[in-house]
Amino acid sequence: MQKRWVERNTVDTDVVTSLSKALNIHKVLARLLVQRGVFDFEQARKFFRPSLDDLHSPFLMKDMDLAIRRIEQAIGMKENILVYGDYDVDGTTAVSVLYSFLKRFYNHIGYYIPDRYKEGYGISFQGIDYAAENNYSLIIALDCGIKSVDKIEYAAQKGIDFIIGDHHTPGNELPKATAVLDPKRKDCNYPYKELSGCGIAFKIIHAFAKTNQLEEAEVFQYLDLVAVSIASDIVPITGENRVLAYYGLKKLNNNPSFGLRALVDLSTKAGEMNLTDVIFQIGPRINAAGRIDHAKDAVKLLISKSLEEAKNCCGLIDVQNMQRKDFDARITAEALEIIQKSETLIKRKTTVVYQEDWHKGVIGIVASRLTEKYYRPTIVLTKSNGHVAGSARSVAGFDLYEALSECSDLLEQFGGHKYAAGLTMKAENVPALQSKFEAVVAQSIAPELLEPEISIDAKIHLADITPKFFRVLKQFAPFGPENNAPVFIAKNVYSVGEAQLVGANHLKMYITQEGAPAFDCIGFGLGEYITHINKGIPFTACFSIEENVWRDKKNIQLNLKGIRLM
Repeated sequence: MQKRWVERNTVDTDVVTSLSKALNIHKVLARLLVQRGVFDFEQARKFFRPSLDDLHSPFLMKDMDLAIRRIEQAIGMKENILVYGDYDVDGTTAVSVLYSFLKRFYNHIGYYIPDRYKEGYGISFQGIDYAAENNYSLIIALDCGIKSVDKIEYAAQKGIDFIIGDHHTPGNELPKATAVLDPKRKDCNYPYKELSGCGIAFKIIHAFAKTNQLEEAEVFQYLDLVAVSIASDIVPITGENRVLAYYGLKKLNNNPSFGLRALVDLSTKAGEMNLTDVIFQIGPRINAAGRIDHAKDAVKLLISKSLEEAKNCCGLIDVQNMQRKDFDARITAEALEIIQKSETLIKRKTTVVYQEDWHKGVIGIVASRLTEKYYRPTIVLTKSNGHVAGSARSVAGFDLYEALSECSDLLEQFGGHKYAAGLTMKAENVPALQSKFEAVVAQSIAPELLEPEISIDAKIHLADITPKFFRVLKQFAPFGPENNAPVFIAKNVYSVGEAQLVGANHLKMYITQEGAPAFDCIGFGLGEYITHINKGIPFTACFSIEENVWRDKKNIQLNLKGIRLM
């Protein structure tokens, strides 16, 4: 699928020049900073040197004082506390952080993860019944609960209090919990709105530590788990998330928890892990537990107290991950076949596919793969517990949550973000949803949003990519949403020597430009251009600049995103 090349908006050249001089850096690097809202020396210092001192006080969050007071009351009265979380990476890391922290000095505590297949997403009646049967009088819900009005009322009837720590968008009515922690509450003035669910858990333990004069090291030891949640939940790498991810990655690479150490040892990554490595190497394994069996296996791994215990847990999770890959491949193939056999589905601006025997645990992954293939808002549905469960994914720039809101009359329940959501519905409403979702999206989506794009940050000459340039560029990391790895464009480049095909359809070569050295290049999926390039035809390349590590050797490598022949 061809991609549109879109150059980012121009920036004030006077500001760029001034910043370039103030920092003694190349103008291209100054331009990248200005694009990220960095305009002067002090802002650049904070950007390049994230500090834990820049984290906001957790007590700026609405109801945090109530939450800490209730936890302290429970500890003082020796009440049983249940830490409850969702079954994905964000939920399981959140539970692991809060449970591990409190368990260090309080024994009357347990954790609960709902069964994806028997209970579904979020707080369940079964979970509340479990708490009542086991004498838990306080439940701290993480990464879920902001819309669980009826569940909180049910718990209150059983004498169970709730603290909700969520980061999803609230509905019109907030649950009547003891405390509702969610920066997205309209009445919450917390300065940063984009924390992960695990980030909320981190804020709770930070507030508890401040209240009880505990060393901050007691809190910061969990930053590796917070970084894993930030990466896997695809939240913006801005503000506090940038600080938390920066220090979390440092801990992950230097002194991770036993559970994460075991996962890192299973990865194929050479050198230090970045957020992208976490997404592809660590996140899927943690998720596999809840997708294939039960996510409590992931929590058990993440709270391991020894490397031996962690490696034993990791063995099971790795097997589950292999099973997940098998289900993923089969269901993706079946979904693609359904679309390809239907002229109606091919021509639509949305994809909504349903098969009642698909494995619920992987439909989110399949939705992502279908979105990559056809590049349009996508919903994948399957039968689960007498209902139809679905996972939805969107394309850049289109608000999926709003589109689903307009289809809410056909849904039993839905929730999520702009780009990803989950839903449940009655089977008889599936055809109506296919029609209505298509109508809603077709009416509101801009045509260009149905074409994948390459966002280009700046023009560059290859001669400008010096060791100093790259050293500064690396400090823009960690990369992720709203701070993606910069993409550059260079014109009139050409191959040095013979370009080669590697793997399935990948282009491997060295390219240069007049007056510049040659750079090692890899172009994934760009093998179609090899004939033209080997004829010596100049071309325009867009690429990111990376460090390639091979057998302990490091070199600058250009990762080609697209090629245009001259």
